[in-house]
Amino acid sequence: MLRGLALKHRQEALKSQARRLVLQRRSQHTNVIATLRSRHFVSAVTSEQIVAHVGSRPTTVYCGVDPTASSLHLGNMVTLMGLLHFHLAGHRAIPLVGNATGMIGDPSGRSTERIALDRATLAHNVAGIEKQLQRFFSRGTEYAIKRMPEIDPAGLKEVQVLHNADWYRDMNMLAFLGSVGRYSRVGAMMARDSVKSRLQSAHGISFTEFSYQLLQAYDFWHLYHHHGCRIQLGGSDQWGNITAGTDLIHKMPFQHDGHDSGGIIADPEHESADAAYGLTIPLLTTSTGEKFGKSAGNAVWLDETKTSPFDIYQFFVKTSDADVERFLKMFTLLPIRKIADVMSEHREAPENFAAQRLLAAEITELIHGQSGLNRALCATEVLFGDKIEAIQRYSQQDFVDAFEGDQRMVTLARADIEGKTIADIAVLIGSCKSKSEAARLARGGGLYWNNQPVSDSKWVPKLASADFVGQGTVGIVRTGKTNYRLVRVV
Repeated sequence: MLRGLALKHRQEALKSQARRLVLQRRSQHTNVIATLRSRHFVSAVTSEQIVAHVGSRPTTVYCGVDPTASSLHLGNMVTLMGLLHFHLAGHRAIPLVGNATGMIGDPSGRSTERIALDRATLAHNVAGIEKQLQRFFSRGTEYAIKRMPEIDPAGLKEVQVLHNADWYRDMNMLAFLGSVGRYSRVGAMMARDSVKSRLQSAHGISFTEFSYQLLQAYDFWHLYHHHGCRIQLGGSDQWGNITAGTDLIHKMPFQHDGHDSGGIIADPEHESADAAYGLTIPLLTTSTGEKFGKSAGNAVWLDETKTSPFDIYQFFVKTSDADVERFLKMFTLLPIRKIADVMSEHREAPENFAAQRLLAAEITELIHGQSGLNRALCATEVLFGDKIEAIQRYSQQDFVDAFEGDQRMVTLARADIEGKTIADIAVLIGSCKSKSEAARLARGGGLYWNNQPVSDSKWVPKLASADFVGQGTVGIVRTGKTNYRLVRVV
């Protein structure tokens, strides 16, 4: 009898523990919509029922990216940050590469038709974007774990990058029109903002771009039935395309169409067709209304060969006071309390740019990892710092990585620099045209070594000593305010 009571108590304790875990998970899922709203991510939702849906159990969320370039940019990143929040809250995230829709072109937010991509360019863009998506979620998870100790990496679902060409490849025009076209009304299509604005323009809109909304609608329908996807994220200019998808899901019945389901087949009777939701995210703009992106001509790319970690850092460290708090909430995973604290510090001493420096460091690490941040900080201290202590902490490899491919770093053999004056070195690396120019700059306070002024152009920096940084192998010559050259001794 005692054994029976002990067993019963143990079973009840296990049930209680299981209930606590379920409640904990549900709480985590519920918080994601509130989290997005607190960070200015939510422009509109198709139904407030999305809150209850997300809180009831793990769900699947997707956002699409068309390969109109070989790299993603900050405009794309805003939506991807929303998807990252869902991923970190325990939901399944699907970034969708539109290698089919990319051949059509989305008219949303454009006054003219997109230039058609040839197949080689499209394939190149798709490959680049897929790698970036995988890298973004990998680095984003690493970044999050360092700042959110409550996250259990083992409990996160795998991020699955999909391609919409996989379900269009074997579909002909008659099949598409006979299914999707049958449930789409021209009046509703004409009423979409993206279509109305183009119809009113001098350029008009082609049937190709007019039909884009049907393709995006079918993407959502397919993901809903074959991957259990219930939510689509997109920029605020995607509202019409997203609601076209929820309408199609509501109207067009599920059928086995022979496509690969990826191991996840939704049961139409398990949840009503009404349980498909859209969530739009504000387009990225500054406080003055300036947009970011390819169309605006000021894209900041996530590909470091297009925009280096140093340039990313410099872009955000110059953020205006009016934008920095909003960007900290949108582009970082720092707790809201931490953001409030740094903003309080910033308001007391805005000349220190504490909020901007934190923003720049956080987003550079998120995009390019810790190594990318180290390179950006090293280059920043070299080019804009005024304290030798700040650059003494970097190794020779740090300098090499930070200025890889940069013509401002000149490599010289030890024999070429041993015993040379700073004037000799300045001429060797191209900082000055002659030693007399170096002498004139030194007398006028315009010649620097390792960010410290040098008044005597005949001074000889000693190799393998504190005169050189980077473990005694790197010297930095500056002439004037902005002309920098680095000499690396090998």
